[in-house]
Amino acid sequence: MTDAILPKTISVFREGYGLSRLKSDALAGLTVAIVALPLSMAIAIASGVTPDRGLYTAIIGGFLVSLLGGSRHQIGGPAGAFIVLVSATVSRHGIDGLLLATAMAGLILIVCGLLRLGDYIKFIPYPVTVGFTAGIAVIIFASQIGELLGLQFPNGEPGPLAEKLAAIAEALPGLSAPATAVAALTIAIILLLRRYRPSWPGLLIAVIIAAAATALFQLNIATIGSKFGGIPSGLPLPGLPNVTPELAMAVLPNAIAFALLGAIESLLSAVVADGMTGRRHRSNTELVAQGIANIGSALFGGICVTGTIARTATNVRAGATSPVSGMLHAVFLLAFMLLAAPLAAYIPLAALAGVLAVVSWNMVEKAAIAALIRSSRGETLILAVTFLLVVFRDLTEGIIVGFSLAALQFIHHMSKTIRVTPDPGETPQDATDADTVTYRLDGAFFFGAVAAASAVLDRIGDDHRNLVLDCTGIRFIDTSGINLLAGVIRKAVRQGVDVYLVTDRTELKTMLTHQEIPHHGVHIMPSLKDTRQAIALKQIPGS
Repeated sequence: MTDAILPKTISVFREGYGLSRLKSDALAGLTVAIVALPLSMAIAIASGVTPDRGLYTAIIGGFLVSLLGGSRHQIGGPAGAFIVLVSATVSRHGIDGLLLATAMAGLILIVCGLLRLGDYIKFIPYPVTVGFTAGIAVIIFASQIGELLGLQFPNGEPGPLAEKLAAIAEALPGLSAPATAVAALTIAIILLLRRYRPSWPGLLIAVIIAAAATALFQLNIATIGSKFGGIPSGLPLPGLPNVTPELAMAVLPNAIAFALLGAIESLLSAVVADGMTGRRHRSNTELVAQGIANIGSALFGGICVTGTIARTATNVRAGATSPVSGMLHAVFLLAFMLLAAPLAAYIPLAALAGVLAVVSWNMVEKAAIAALIRSSRGETLILAVTFLLVVFRDLTEGIIVGFSLAALQFIHHMSKTIRVTPDPGETPQDATDADTVTYRLDGAFFFGAVAAASAVLDRIGDDHRNLVLDCTGIRFIDTSGINLLAGVIRKAVRQGVDVYLVTDRTELKTMLTHQEIPHHGVHIMPSLKDTRQAIALKQIPGS
């Protein structure tokens, strides 16, 4: 293993780690733990599992991500982006299916990291990430409307958005005024503190006040205690879920979706941390760490782990200097479970729904969406298609279709950059126009540009003795481009024209040797100067 894939923790301790840095990291870890505490429980409940599983995820997964990851500041834990996938997996395959899918996703992430695929996963187009994030935000908010308003669904709350909205409309007459008031109070406190006291832990303060108000006024609304019986005062023993070949095959698509989303989310979060700190993360190391963290989370009964952008940004702003802050954040969360777990029973579900409502609003990148709409109709289309597919169809389908549209748009734009132009100014001085014609080739000669380039190259006739193809402007060429070039060369040689290919790129020469081009009449030249001299000598009788 080279330094390029070693965890950042090792690099930190190689540099030397003193008491002052430990103090900074401890304060940052405590700050993040205060943010992660209500959020982890809220995400778990919204995902269709008990709140303690969200804490297990943040403690075990968060510790392993920081210990083994490729970013100094990454904070791992449950993420809102997974709510849709996790809830769908639980409803179809139960808790055992969810744990197995999480562990399988971990194995997939480890393989991706070892194969160094992290360098490519980062290339998800920006409109796609903005679109699927906004789509997830809409789904999260829609999933919390029932708790925000204290609605009851006798037949259970439907999963698909259209059916969910219809069920909400039907249940609306049973709106609970106390639950709505608690949710509104929670949201108001979070927003007010964010504006006037941004350094205060708004999420935790809001939840504590909401819980106190619920107990003080004896409000008849659902709490963690009334619905789940509270949370345990510690971690469970590690264990494997019930694994069968049939269950593994059934949850494989879920595991792939977990791995894909986890890789994207964690690497995006690491990029955000890089932008805030000026450092560079190791993407493949990060994928391996995320994989191990997901396996560890599943063994302790947790859900999917990924890098979390909001908590990572909080960690950086709180003054973290190393991965120790992330490990301490997990330790502080464990201390809460050991010391204050009984108090969690008083937290109203409407308050946690209010927390997720604010989180979903923050997930929508309003400024980015406005900029994309103003700048490009093509990228606006990609954004809209991704968003709509995520909301009304499927998260994975939205990403795949959005990425495919972005790839097609890129191919279309790159095909327009190809240039095949006559260049009479480069015709050798000792030859006449009737003798020699020069074409300059610029751009990327790849499969998407073949049609545009061939439209010009096919018109090159046999009314010249010498054809000069100046390839010094080719920035990239693939086998489709080479095949086109070889076809032009073969056609010219058959018509008795000498071809001079000007290039100093070794890979282009190598690729040409694999094509069936004639050896006679084809000259590969390092520069136009050498080409001029060769053609000039050819004009001399007997040369």
